[in-house]
Amino acid sequence: MAWEQERQELERRLEMALDMGGPEGVARQHGRGRLTVRERLDLLVDDGSFREFGALMGRGTYEDGRLTSFTPKARVDGMGTVDGRRVVVTGTDFTVRGGSGGGSTGGLGAELRADERALAWRVPYVRLLDAAGGSVRSFESLGRTYLPDGNIWSANDVALLDVVPVVSAVMGSVAGLPAVQACLAHWNVMVRGTSELFPGGPPVVKASLGYEITKEDLGGSQIHGRQSGVIDNVADDEEEALDMVRRFLSYLPSSVDEMAPLAEAEPPARAAESLRDIVPENPRQPFDAHHLLEAVVDADSFFEIAPGYGASRITGFARVDGFPVGVMANNPMVLGGSTDVAAGEKVIRLIELCDTFHLPLVSFADEPGFMVGIESEKQGIERAGARLVWTTCRSRMPWITFVVRRLYGVGGQCHHRPSGMFRRYAWPSARWGSMHIAGGAAAAFRREIEAADDPAAKEAEIEARLQALSSPFLTAEATGQDIIDPADTRRLLGEFLEDAQRILYTQLGPPTLPFRP
Repeated sequence: MAWEQERQELERRLEMALDMGGPEGVARQHGRGRLTVRERLDLLVDDGSFREFGALMGRGTYEDGRLTSFTPKARVDGMGTVDGRRVVVTGTDFTVRGGSGGGSTGGLGAELRADERALAWRVPYVRLLDAAGGSVRSFESLGRTYLPDGNIWSANDVALLDVVPVVSAVMGSVAGLPAVQACLAHWNVMVRGTSELFPGGPPVVKASLGYEITKEDLGGSQIHGRQSGVIDNVADDEEEALDMVRRFLSYLPSSVDEMAPLAEAEPPARAAESLRDIVPENPRQPFDAHHLLEAVVDADSFFEIAPGYGASRITGFARVDGFPVGVMANNPMVLGGSTDVAAGEKVIRLIELCDTFHLPLVSFADEPGFMVGIESEKQGIERAGARLVWTTCRSRMPWITFVVRRLYGVGGQCHHRPSGMFRRYAWPSARWGSMHIAGGAAAAFRREIEAADDPAAKEAEIEARLQALSSPFLTAEATGQDIIDPADTRRLLGEFLEDAQRILYTQLGPPTLPFRP
């Protein structure tokens, strides 16, 4: 048979590449409670769909011209399908040099990298990150140090954000440039207890700042999933993390040039009539906004994004009559539903996501306004509010708001857009204004109250007078604001989404509002 020796050599080299860092390296990876990159790929892509490229890339040792050993590159790249749709996947291999980018990286004549292929093929790009970043060991192999100029590659990572969905999954200890790549994405996830994220790990912290700290305390999920907001979602294990990747991608088109995929419509988990009892008559009593969403969106379709961060606002994807949508709702169970800096950042990212990938946005507003107080001031609530106003006004995807209870101040203003396809309905339970009457009356009528014989009684009298003007029906008389039976919410939303499809077709292509990580 022709070329038999060469074909055998090819098979031998591919088998060496499949060995990754060797049995000891694989055993150490499993000993840390982590899967190997190839095991992760098997969980992520459809069975039999993965086509690796660059598998022969690495560093060989030769004797008399014959390959005796081979260290593959610390990365596995390829194309596969996720739920039948093509994706490009790159996964760092911690069993080879800790996933370090040192060693063979290509040069003149090198094939396209994974990110270049995702950009050229216009398909989603998934990073499975388990890498230590750069290593001083590479200085020995290079015979020198080098100037940091990685943006020659990072420019592609930035360009991808306005073209195709980009997802990063933090699957182990991730440092250096890979830590930044974790955030150069539309969405990311990490695994509780077995993944960490930081620009420099404990040894770097010790050398720079003089104190010792564990990887988990420095960059574990409790830091990034709740406090920093660097990570959107946290999974309990790697299988759940990869399932989340698949779910996130299912709501989005393959690129900005396509419409998002439709799914089979499912009745909501709660009856429409249950919406009539969602909002308590006591204005100080909170309610669970997740129950509201369950009564509107298709059953089991809500995918919450960043549930542990900025929790006064619920954000995510869902489907209504099979149409994928972005969803946000104030959460009165946290900070009374006020929009603080963290919640504002979540909303900005959701608006940019919907605008980039042509998803209608649905807002359920119970907005008491921007968060007040000294801590909010220290965090820069005014600048955060300005960014939210700017993003709202610059967006263009179809947007519908249901005012379910409160809508006050500039925070309330950010549930409204003055241009493009926008629709607003209000429930009879809704109340609104420039600020709450309680508290606002004390400021606006301060002199009159202080001059009264009984200031408390005077303040109560003024508040009662103003409350009489707060009926939404008075606003409807003057402005034409549509007030609806809450039970009609899903039906009216479905009609809006049908009409929105025509507008979305006209918006296909690159976004006018760039996505900012």
